[in-house]
Amino acid sequence: MKTKSSFISYGFALLLVLPVALRAADELPDYRPTMKVTGVLRSCGNPQMAALLQLWQAGFQRLHPGVQFADDLKSTASALYGLDMRTADVALMGRPIYPYERYGVYERSWVYPAAIEVATGSASALHKSPAYAIFVHQDNPLAQLSVRELDGIFGAERGGGWNALTWDTSVARTAKDDIRTWGQLGLKGEWASRSINVYGQPGLGAGAITYFQTRVFGGAETWNEGLREYADRKQTIADLARDPSGIAYAPAAYAGPGVKMLALGETKAGPFVALNRTSVADHTYPLHRPVYICYTMDNRNTELTPILGDPRVKEFLRYILSKQGQADVAREGSYLPLTAAVVRAQLQKLDSTEIPFEHRFMEN
Repeated sequence: MKTKSSFISYGFALLLVLPVALRAADELPDYRPTMKVTGVLRSCGNPQMAALLQLWQAGFQRLHPGVQFADDLKSTASALYGLDMRTADVALMGRPIYPYERYGVYERSWVYPAAIEVATGSASALHKSPAYAIFVHQDNPLAQLSVRELDGIFGAERGGGWNALTWDTSVARTAKDDIRTWGQLGLKGEWASRSINVYGQPGLGAGAITYFQTRVFGGAETWNEGLREYADRKQTIADLARDPSGIAYAPAAYAGPGVKMLALGETKAGPFVALNRTSVADHTYPLHRPVYICYTMDNRNTELTPILGDPRVKEFLRYILSKQGQADVAREGSYLPLTAAVVRAQLQKLDSTEIPFEHRFMEN
Protein backbone atom coordinates (compact mmCIF):
# COMPACT_ATOMS: atom_id res chain seq x y z
CA MET A 1 0.00 0.00 0.00
CA LYS A 2 1.27 3.47 -0.87
CA THR A 3 1.73 5.82 2.06
CA LYS A 4 1.15 9.57 2.03
CA SER A 5 4.90 10.13 1.96
CA SER A 6 5.31 7.81 -1.03
CA PHE A 7 2.70 9.82 -2.97
CA ILE A 8 4.51 13.06 -2.06
CA SER A 9 7.84 11.59 -3.19
CA TYR A 10 6.28 10.37 -6.45
CA GLY A 11 4.69 13.76 -7.10
CA PHE A 12 7.98 15.56 -6.46
CA ALA A 13 9.81 13.21 -8.84
CA LEU A 14 7.14 13.76 -11.48
CA LEU A 15 7.51 17.54 -11.19
CA LEU A 16 11.23 17.13 -11.83
CA VAL A 17 10.85 14.78 -14.79
CA LEU A 18 7.73 16.14 -16.53
CA PRO A 19 9.36 19.30 -18.00
CA VAL A 20 12.17 17.16 -19.47
CA ALA A 21 9.68 14.73 -20.99
CA LEU A 22 7.61 17.57 -22.42
CA ARG A 23 10.71 19.13 -23.97
CA ALA A 24 11.44 15.79 -25.62
CA ALA A 25 7.89 15.77 -27.00
CA ASP A 26 8.51 19.24 -28.45
CA GLU A 27 10.94 17.66 -30.93
CA LEU A 28 8.08 15.68 -32.46
CA PRO A 29 5.72 16.73 -35.26
CA ASP A 30 2.50 18.58 -34.44
CA TYR A 31 -0.66 16.61 -35.06
CA ARG A 32 -2.44 17.74 -38.21
CA PRO A 33 -5.53 15.71 -39.13
CA THR A 34 -5.48 14.11 -42.57
CA MET A 35 -9.16 13.15 -42.35
CA LYS A 36 -12.16 13.73 -40.09
CA VAL A 37 -12.92 10.73 -37.90
CA THR A 38 -16.42 9.78 -36.80
CA GLY A 39 -18.07 6.69 -35.36
CA VAL A 40 -16.84 4.36 -32.63
CA LEU A 41 -13.23 3.23 -32.15
CA ARG A 42 -13.14 0.05 -30.07
CA SER A 43 -10.17 -0.84 -27.87
CA CYS A 44 -9.15 -4.02 -26.05
CA GLY A 45 -6.07 -5.31 -24.26
CA ASN A 46 -3.82 -4.14 -21.45
CA PRO A 47 -5.73 -2.49 -18.53
CA GLN A 48 -2.50 -0.98 -17.17
CA MET A 49 -2.56 1.41 -20.15
CA ALA A 50 -6.12 2.59 -19.41
CA ALA A 51 -5.18 6.00 -17.96
CA LEU A 52 -2.84 6.65 -20.87
CA LEU A 53 -5.49 5.59 -23.38
CA GLN A 54 -8.00 7.98 -21.82
CA LEU A 55 -5.59 10.90 -22.23
CA TRP A 56 -5.08 10.00 -25.89
CA GLN A 57 -8.81 9.64 -26.42
CA ALA A 58 -9.57 13.02 -24.82
CA GLY A 59 -6.94 14.79 -26.90
CA PHE A 60 -8.10 13.11 -30.10
CA GLN A 61 -11.78 13.77 -29.40
CA ARG A 62 -11.17 17.49 -28.96
CA LEU A 63 -10.09 17.56 -32.60
CA HIS A 64 -12.57 14.91 -33.78
CA PRO A 65 -15.76 15.54 -31.78
CA GLY A 66 -17.67 13.04 -33.91
CA VAL A 67 -15.67 10.07 -32.65
CA GLN A 68 -16.70 7.91 -29.71
CA PHE A 69 -14.75 5.21 -27.87
CA ALA A 70 -15.63 1.81 -26.45
CA ASP A 71 -12.99 0.13 -24.27
CA ASP A 72 -12.77 -3.47 -23.06
CA LEU A 73 -9.38 -3.69 -21.39
CA LYS A 74 -8.95 -7.07 -19.74
CA SER A 75 -5.34 -8.13 -20.35
CA THR A 76 -2.50 -8.10 -22.85
CA ALA A 77 -3.05 -11.84 -23.21
CA SER A 78 -6.54 -11.21 -24.57
CA ALA A 79 -5.57 -8.26 -26.77
CA LEU A 80 -5.28 -10.06 -30.08
CA TYR A 81 -8.51 -11.93 -29.44
CA GLY A 82 -10.41 -8.68 -30.00
CA LEU A 83 -8.74 -8.23 -33.38
CA ASP A 84 -9.20 -11.91 -34.16
CA MET A 85 -12.95 -11.74 -33.47
CA ARG A 86 -13.29 -8.32 -35.13
CA THR A 87 -14.74 -6.93 -31.89
CA ALA A 88 -11.96 -4.34 -31.48
CA ASP A 89 -10.18 -1.92 -33.81
CA VAL A 90 -7.05 -1.47 -31.69
CA ALA A 91 -5.36 -3.75 -29.16
CA LEU A 92 -3.12 -2.35 -26.40
CA MET A 93 -0.17 -4.56 -25.52
CA GLY A 94 2.45 -4.17 -22.81
CA ARG A 95 4.81 -6.52 -24.68
CA PRO A 96 5.51 -7.66 -28.25
CA ILE A 97 3.21 -10.14 -29.99
CA TYR A 98 4.32 -13.71 -29.32
CA PRO A 99 4.97 -15.83 -32.43
CA TYR A 100 2.24 -18.30 -31.52
CA GLU A 101 -0.26 -15.42 -31.14
CA ARG A 102 0.66 -14.01 -34.51
CA TYR A 103 0.33 -17.39 -36.18
CA GLY A 104 -2.83 -18.29 -34.27
CA VAL A 105 -4.88 -15.27 -35.32
CA TYR A 106 -3.85 -15.81 -38.93
CA GLU A 107 -4.75 -19.51 -38.88
CA ARG A 108 -8.13 -18.88 -37.23
CA SER A 109 -9.26 -15.71 -38.92
CA TRP A 110 -6.64 -14.69 -41.48
CA VAL A 111 -5.92 -11.61 -39.39
CA TYR A 112 -2.71 -9.73 -40.15
CA PRO A 113 -1.76 -7.89 -36.91
CA ALA A 114 0.53 -4.87 -37.13
CA ALA A 115 2.27 -3.52 -34.01
CA ILE A 116 3.18 0.16 -33.59
CA GLU A 117 5.31 1.36 -30.67
CA VAL A 118 3.30 4.06 -28.89
CA ALA A 119 5.31 4.65 -25.70
CA THR A 120 8.26 3.38 -23.71
CA GLY A 121 7.63 1.28 -20.62
CA SER A 122 8.42 2.69 -17.21
CA ALA A 123 11.82 2.86 -15.60
CA SER A 124 10.62 1.02 -12.51
CA ALA A 125 6.83 1.15 -12.01
CA LEU A 126 5.54 -2.39 -11.74
CA HIS A 127 2.96 -3.57 -14.29
CA LYS A 128 3.85 -0.68 -16.60
CA SER A 129 6.25 -2.67 -18.81
CA PRO A 130 9.25 -1.71 -16.65
CA ALA A 131 12.79 -1.97 -17.98
CA TYR A 132 14.75 -5.06 -16.99
CA ALA A 133 17.43 -4.53 -14.34
CA ILE A 134 20.34 -6.95 -13.94
CA PHE A 135 21.01 -7.77 -10.28
CA VAL A 136 24.01 -9.41 -8.62
CA HIS A 137 24.98 -9.91 -4.98
CA GLN A 138 26.27 -6.76 -3.29
CA ASP A 139 29.69 -8.36 -2.72
CA ASN A 140 30.20 -9.12 -6.40
CA PRO A 141 32.95 -6.80 -7.69
CA LEU A 142 31.42 -6.65 -11.18
CA ALA A 143 30.01 -3.25 -12.15
CA GLN A 144 28.86 -3.66 -15.73
CA LEU A 145 27.94 -6.09 -18.50
CA SER A 146 27.26 -5.99 -22.22
CA VAL A 147 24.17 -7.43 -23.88
CA ARG A 148 26.40 -10.00 -25.57
CA GLU A 149 27.73 -11.09 -22.16
CA LEU A 150 24.16 -11.39 -20.88
CA ASP A 151 23.49 -13.77 -23.76
CA GLY A 152 26.53 -15.80 -22.75
CA ILE A 153 25.34 -15.95 -19.13
CA PHE A 154 21.60 -16.52 -19.55
CA GLY A 155 21.54 -18.20 -22.97
CA ALA A 156 22.82 -21.42 -24.51
CA GLU A 157 23.74 -23.00 -27.83
CA ARG A 158 21.09 -22.42 -30.49
CA GLY A 159 20.39 -22.77 -34.19
CA GLY A 160 18.61 -19.42 -34.49
CA GLY A 161 15.83 -17.28 -33.07
CA TRP A 162 12.36 -16.02 -33.90
CA ASN A 163 11.95 -12.62 -35.55
CA ALA A 164 8.15 -12.43 -35.64
CA LEU A 165 7.46 -15.65 -37.61
CA THR A 166 10.79 -15.76 -39.43
CA TRP A 167 13.45 -18.17 -38.15
CA ASP A 168 16.63 -16.09 -38.09
CA THR A 169 19.79 -18.19 -38.29
CA SER A 170 22.04 -15.14 -38.06
CA VAL A 171 21.69 -15.27 -34.24
CA ALA A 172 22.83 -18.90 -34.01
CA ARG A 173 25.74 -19.59 -31.68
CA THR A 174 27.62 -22.53 -30.17
CA ALA A 175 28.43 -23.57 -26.60
CA LYS A 176 31.81 -21.83 -27.00
CA ASP A 177 29.97 -18.57 -26.39
CA ASP A 178 28.56 -19.74 -23.05
CA ILE A 179 29.72 -17.84 -19.96
CA ARG A 180 29.43 -20.06 -16.91
CA THR A 181 32.08 -18.74 -14.46
CA TRP A 182 32.76 -15.28 -13.11
CA GLY A 183 36.36 -15.60 -14.24
CA GLN A 184 35.14 -15.53 -17.86
CA LEU A 185 33.94 -12.00 -17.14
CA GLY A 186 37.35 -10.93 -15.90
CA LEU A 187 36.96 -11.43 -12.15
CA LYS A 188 40.10 -12.56 -10.35
CA GLY A 189 41.11 -14.38 -7.21
CA GLU A 190 38.46 -16.46 -5.45
CA TRP A 191 35.85 -15.29 -7.99
CA ALA A 192 37.67 -16.67 -11.02
CA SER A 193 36.51 -20.28 -10.63
CA ARG A 194 33.08 -19.57 -9.17
CA SER A 195 30.14 -20.84 -11.20
CA ILE A 196 27.48 -18.30 -12.16
CA ASN A 197 24.09 -19.15 -10.68
CA VAL A 198 21.38 -17.84 -12.99
CA TYR A 199 17.95 -16.74 -11.72
CA GLY A 200 14.97 -16.04 -13.99
CA GLN A 201 11.30 -16.53 -14.71
CA PRO A 202 9.58 -19.81 -15.56
CA GLY A 203 9.30 -20.59 -19.25
CA LEU A 204 6.05 -19.53 -20.90
CA GLY A 205 5.89 -22.40 -23.37
CA ALA A 206 6.73 -22.88 -27.02
CA GLY A 207 6.20 -19.83 -29.17
CA ALA A 208 6.07 -17.36 -26.24
CA ILE A 209 9.22 -15.34 -26.82
CA THR A 210 9.64 -12.67 -24.14
CA TYR A 211 11.18 -9.27 -24.73
CA PHE A 212 14.24 -10.38 -22.73
CA GLN A 213 14.70 -13.33 -25.12
CA THR A 214 14.23 -11.11 -28.14
CA ARG A 215 16.63 -8.43 -26.93
CA VAL A 216 19.31 -10.70 -25.44
CA PHE A 217 19.03 -14.00 -27.34
CA GLY A 218 17.82 -12.71 -30.70
CA GLY A 219 14.46 -14.45 -30.18
CA ALA A 220 15.84 -17.86 -29.17
CA GLU A 221 14.14 -20.20 -26.72
CA THR A 222 17.26 -21.87 -25.29
CA TRP A 223 18.30 -20.89 -21.75
CA ASN A 224 21.29 -21.62 -19.55
CA GLU A 225 20.88 -25.25 -18.49
CA GLY A 226 21.25 -24.24 -14.83
CA LEU A 227 18.49 -21.60 -14.84
CA ARG A 228 16.72 -21.35 -11.48
CA GLU A 229 13.12 -20.50 -12.27
CA TYR A 230 11.04 -18.31 -9.96
CA ALA A 231 7.45 -17.21 -10.39
CA ASP A 232 7.87 -14.76 -7.46
CA ARG A 233 10.24 -11.89 -8.28
CA LYS A 234 10.53 -10.86 -4.62
CA GLN A 235 11.69 -14.35 -3.72
CA THR A 236 14.15 -14.27 -6.64
CA ILE A 237 15.88 -11.20 -5.25
CA ALA A 238 15.67 -12.43 -1.65
CA ASP A 239 17.46 -15.65 -2.61
CA LEU A 240 19.98 -13.74 -4.72
CA ALA A 241 20.84 -11.65 -1.65
CA ARG A 242 21.98 -14.90 -0.01
CA ASP A 243 23.94 -16.14 -3.03
CA PRO A 244 27.21 -14.31 -3.84
CA SER A 245 27.49 -16.30 -7.09
CA GLY A 246 24.03 -15.39 -8.40
CA ILE A 247 22.69 -13.10 -11.12
CA ALA A 248 19.07 -12.25 -11.95
CA TYR A 249 16.96 -10.03 -14.15
CA ALA A 250 13.87 -8.28 -12.79
CA PRO A 251 12.30 -4.80 -12.68
CA ALA A 252 14.25 -2.25 -10.65
CA ALA A 253 11.33 -1.94 -8.21
CA TYR A 254 12.38 -5.27 -6.70
CA ALA A 255 15.78 -3.92 -5.58
CA GLY A 256 16.49 -4.59 -1.92
CA PRO A 257 19.19 -5.16 0.68
CA GLY A 258 22.04 -7.42 -0.33
CA VAL A 259 21.88 -6.87 -4.11
CA LYS A 260 22.98 -4.24 -6.59
CA MET A 261 22.11 -3.35 -10.18
CA LEU A 262 24.70 -3.41 -12.97
CA ALA A 263 25.22 -0.83 -15.69
CA LEU A 264 24.66 -2.20 -19.19
CA GLY A 265 26.14 -1.53 -22.62
CA GLU A 266 25.35 -2.74 -26.09
CA THR A 267 28.92 -4.02 -26.52
CA LYS A 268 31.99 -4.58 -24.35
CA ALA A 269 33.30 -1.27 -25.67
CA GLY A 270 30.48 0.55 -23.88
CA PRO A 271 29.30 3.09 -23.01
CA PHE A 272 27.78 1.43 -19.94
CA VAL A 273 24.59 3.03 -18.69
CA ALA A 274 22.84 2.77 -15.34
CA LEU A 275 19.09 2.13 -15.26
CA ASN A 276 17.22 5.32 -14.42
CA ARG A 277 14.28 7.27 -15.78
CA THR A 278 16.43 9.33 -18.13
CA SER A 279 18.35 6.41 -19.65
CA VAL A 280 15.12 4.46 -20.19
CA ALA A 281 13.39 7.47 -21.76
CA ASP A 282 16.23 8.20 -24.18
CA HIS A 283 16.74 4.47 -24.91
CA THR A 284 20.43 4.51 -23.96
CA TYR A 285 19.70 1.81 -21.39
CA PRO A 286 19.64 -1.36 -23.53
CA LEU A 287 16.84 -3.24 -21.73
CA HIS A 288 14.12 -0.59 -21.93
CA ARG A 289 10.79 -2.02 -23.09
CA PRO A 290 8.32 -0.65 -25.66
CA VAL A 291 4.55 -0.83 -25.42
CA TYR A 292 2.35 -1.21 -28.47
CA ILE A 293 -0.97 -0.66 -30.13
CA CYS A 294 -1.84 -3.37 -32.63
CA TYR A 295 -4.37 -3.22 -35.44
CA THR A 296 -5.34 -5.35 -38.41
CA MET A 297 -3.74 -4.56 -41.75
CA ASP A 298 -6.41 -6.29 -43.80
CA ASN A 299 -10.03 -5.44 -44.53
CA ARG A 300 -13.03 -7.51 -43.44
CA ASN A 301 -12.61 -9.68 -46.52
CA THR A 302 -9.11 -10.58 -45.23
CA GLU A 303 -7.53 -8.76 -48.18
CA LEU A 304 -4.33 -6.76 -47.87
CA THR A 305 -5.01 -3.50 -49.67
CA PRO A 306 -2.62 -0.64 -50.55
CA ILE A 307 -3.94 1.28 -47.51
CA LEU A 308 -3.00 -1.61 -45.18
CA GLY A 309 -5.34 -0.85 -42.32
CA ASP A 310 -8.38 1.11 -41.18
CA PRO A 311 -7.80 4.84 -41.98
CA ARG A 312 -9.61 5.81 -38.74
CA VAL A 313 -7.21 3.73 -36.68
CA LYS A 314 -4.25 5.20 -38.49
CA GLU A 315 -5.52 8.72 -37.81
CA PHE A 316 -5.72 7.90 -34.09
CA LEU A 317 -2.19 6.46 -34.18
CA ARG A 318 -0.91 9.60 -35.95
CA TYR A 319 -2.25 11.61 -33.04
CA ILE A 320 -0.52 9.29 -30.56
CA LEU A 321 2.77 9.62 -32.48
CA SER A 322 2.58 13.43 -32.51
CA LYS A 323 3.89 16.07 -30.14
CA GLN A 324 0.47 16.23 -28.51
CA GLY A 325 0.09 12.46 -28.14
CA GLN A 326 3.53 12.00 -26.63
CA ALA A 327 2.94 14.94 -24.29
CA ASP A 328 -0.04 12.91 -23.05
CA VAL A 329 2.40 10.07 -22.30
CA ALA A 330 4.55 12.43 -20.25
CA ARG A 331 1.50 13.62 -18.30
CA GLU A 332 0.43 10.06 -17.48
CA GLY A 333 3.64 9.79 -15.48
CA SER A 334 4.50 6.08 -15.54
CA TYR A 335 5.06 5.40 -19.21
CA LEU A 336 7.65 7.48 -21.05
CA PRO A 337 7.45 9.33 -24.38
CA LEU A 338 9.11 7.88 -27.45
CA THR A 339 12.28 9.38 -28.85
CA ALA A 340 12.01 11.36 -32.08
CA ALA A 341 13.89 8.62 -33.96
CA VAL A 342 11.41 5.95 -32.85
CA VAL A 343 8.46 8.17 -33.77
CA ARG A 344 9.86 8.67 -37.27
CA ALA A 345 10.30 4.91 -37.69
CA GLN A 346 6.75 4.19 -36.50
CA LEU A 347 5.22 6.85 -38.76
CA GLN A 348 7.13 5.39 -41.70
CA LYS A 349 5.76 1.94 -40.85
CA LEU A 350 2.26 3.32 -40.41
CA ASP A 351 2.29 5.05 -43.80
CA SER A 352 4.00 2.28 -45.74
CA THR A 353 2.06 0.53 -48.52
CA GLU A 354 4.40 -2.47 -48.46
CA ILE A 355 3.55 -5.67 -46.64
CA PRO A 356 5.85 -5.86 -43.58
CA PHE A 357 8.40 -8.66 -43.47
CA GLU A 358 6.56 -10.37 -40.62
CA HIS A 359 3.57 -11.03 -42.93
CA ARG A 360 5.30 -11.92 -46.16
CA PHE A 361 5.54 -15.59 -45.26
CA MET A 362 1.73 -15.66 -45.17
CA GLU A 363 1.58 -14.59 -48.79
CA ASN A 364 3.83 -17.41 -50.02
